[in-house]
Order: sequence, then C-alpha cells, then structure tokens
Amino acid sequence: MEQYEPDRLSPAQVAAMRRSFRNGRAALTRRSLLRASAGGALVAGGLGALTGCGIPAAGKTAGGVSADDHSAKEKTVNFSNWTEYMDVDESEKHHPTLDAFTERTGIKIKYTEDINDNVEFFGKIKPQLAAGQDTGRDIMILTDWLAARLIRLGWVQKLDASNLPHAFANLSDQFRSPDWDPGRAYSYPWTGISTVIAYNKKALDGVEVKSVSDLLDNPKLKGRVGFLSEMRDSIGMTLLDMGKDPAKFTDDDYDAVVARLQKAVDKGQIRRFSGNDYTADLTSGDFAACVAWAGDVVQLKADSPDIDFIVPDSGYMTSTDNMLIPNKARHKTNAERLMDYYYEPEPAAELAAYINYVCPVAGVKPYLAKIDKDAADNPLILPDAAMAAKSHAFRSLSQKEETAYEEKFAKLTGA
Repeated sequence: MEQYEPDRLSPAQVAAMRRSFRNGRAALTRRSLLRASAGGALVAGGLGALTGCGIPAAGKTAGGVSADDHSAKEKTVNFSNWTEYMDVDESEKHHPTLDAFTERTGIKIKYTEDINDNVEFFGKIKPQLAAGQDTGRDIMILTDWLAARLIRLGWVQKLDASNLPHAFANLSDQFRSPDWDPGRAYSYPWTGISTVIAYNKKALDGVEVKSVSDLLDNPKLKGRVGFLSEMRDSIGMTLLDMGKDPAKFTDDDYDAVVARLQKAVDKGQIRRFSGNDYTADLTSGDFAACVAWAGDVVQLKADSPDIDFIVPDSGYMTSTDNMLIPNKARHKTNAERLMDYYYEPEPAAELAAYINYVCPVAGVKPYLAKIDKDAADNPLILPDAAMAAKSHAFRSLSQKEETAYEEKFAKLTGA
C-alpha cells in the first residue's frame, strides 16, 4: 500500500494542474460548451490546498476504515459530484432519478456539485482522510487515476457486494477490471470518457482522416491539427497509433511518443494543445481535425452538421469517473444502495440521456431508446461490441512516473 506523505508537487505537476484549471476538464461544465465554470477562481485556493504543509503523514493503513454505519437510523446519503453530471428537470431545481430513489427507499440525498477538478477536490478531502476523519461525504465521483491513488492509500472502503446486485450483474465488460481496482472491489463507474478523433467536414474539404498518423503527417493539415492538453489522452492515442499498448508501455515507448509529437510541433503540423476550448476551434474550422472527448462531440454534432468523428483502427482511449465511498462515511449501506440503483436500466438510461457520456451499464439500450432513440444508437454513448473492443485504458502510474511523464509532456506542450 502506498505510503502517504504531504504532497510536494513538482513544477510539471503544478503546470498540469494549471492546465486543468485553465482549459482542461475543470474549465467548462459537462454539458455547456459556452458557460465558464468557477475553475479559474479556484487556482489560488487549489494550489494552496495541495501543498500539504502541516498535515501529518498517515503512514500505511489497513484500508477500508468504516465508522459505525448509521444507515438504518439516518435515511440519508451525502453525495459529491461534478457540475452538470446529473439529470435535471425543466425547472432545473429537481433531479428526477434522485427523487425517484428517495420516493422508493425513503433515503434522502444531499446532493452537492462541489467537484471542479480532481486535484483541487483532493486538497479538500485530504486533511480529513489523512487524519482518519469523516469527510462528511458518503459517495464521491473521482477520475480513475485519483481513484487509484485513494485505493492505494487505503482511504476508501471496500464495497459490500451483497448490496450491489445490479451493479455486479450489469456492469459492462469493458469496465469490469481496471488494473487499479481488479474486480471493482472499491469502485463502480459513474460514466466512461472516450477519446476519439473529431473533424470538421467543411474544413477538411475532402482530405481524408482515419488515424493519428494522418493528423501528424498529412501536410494538407499543417497548422490545423489539435491535440489535448491532458497527457493521458494525447499520449495514449499516439501510443496506440504506434502499435503500443497504453496499459503496458515502457519509458522508452513514452519517450518515442513525445519525440514524434515534438516533430509535429516543430514543423507546425500541430496548431496547439488545448482543453475543452478546442470545441470553438473545431466548430470555426481553425482545427480541421483534432483529438477530442466524445461527450463534447455528441453535443457538437447535435449543433453542427459539419462535425463528425472517427475511431481509428488502432483503437481509442477510455477513462472513467467512479463512485467511491470514503473512509469513515456514516451511511455506507445507503450509499451502496444508491450506487446499485444507477445500475438498474431505467435510471441508467435517464442519466445517459441527459449527460451524454459513455453509459457503463449493459442492457440499457432499449430503455434509452424510449427516451432518445438517437442517443441509444450513438456509439459514443452506448458503444457496440466492435467499438468496445477498440477501447484501451492508460495504465496506472507510480508517483515517480507521474512526475517524470508530466515534466516531459509540459515541455512538449509549452505549458
């Protein structure tokens, strides 16, 4: 189990975090590509929160430390999530799936959209977790790399499979056994996040794009190509294009990818590395094609007939945002019941219809089709077997690898 020590961020990690606040997944809400989030205002606080000064090292723990479970007497769940990551009604005051769960079970949900960025949120909860205290949360949604770290630190609880029958039965094979949580002992996906190639048909003007190699090597696209400022996505897609497995790559493989991307930067092939703001460049045609997040592409396609996507034959990258129960949570059983609820096909379909990210629940298509047939037929929301087979996950990194890789990526992107 990983030894916890107060965080000492390398310059590259600080740069990576600033990229996230400035234009990464923290910069815009999940559905609105035009409405800025509070991410920018959090930079100073987030950096301060992550210095770790004054927080005692927790050392190794047994993991899965629970408080007395008050679920039977306290019919509640404290749920922390990202903004715009839950279905809402037309009044934007109610969450229909949460309301239905409460009506069925009597368990009330205190739902809070207080996650703007993984690193910033870790700074919020770290002092309590390091000290073995209750965070005040029963469920939190974290991206796979941070979920992996909390599991290694022993700061989240092992799940009781007897409370998760639907989750165990209905979890898509694609997400069943990540290297950081084999068999999903500690986590279940809230959504999947796919990385593909998006393009503007009008801007391409007949130029064919089928692969990352086309983005990097076709001179007709010079200065009109975009890559993501998130390291795992851009590096992962290029690893696949070079015939390497993102789940098993070596330091030499990583360096080869960086060298290849650097060559494209030096010759002006890549216009820039960007976060969610690539959507404006893609829509305007400044990017003829780019590495993109599928959830954005779904929205862009709905607004513009010129926008489309391809999944390279070499494959595509997938990450997950995951439900976890922190140590000392007061309502573990209630939290597990809520987690399991979202693996029933009906609420899973309602959620997928609203947020438009990859649904991790198998068998949901006929239920989603009743709500939104286009969404049910969209492989970016419900991957078919062929697309799922092309999915790849970036392997877990040690702290040493994280620091070294981010330093090299920051130099590449000019961050």
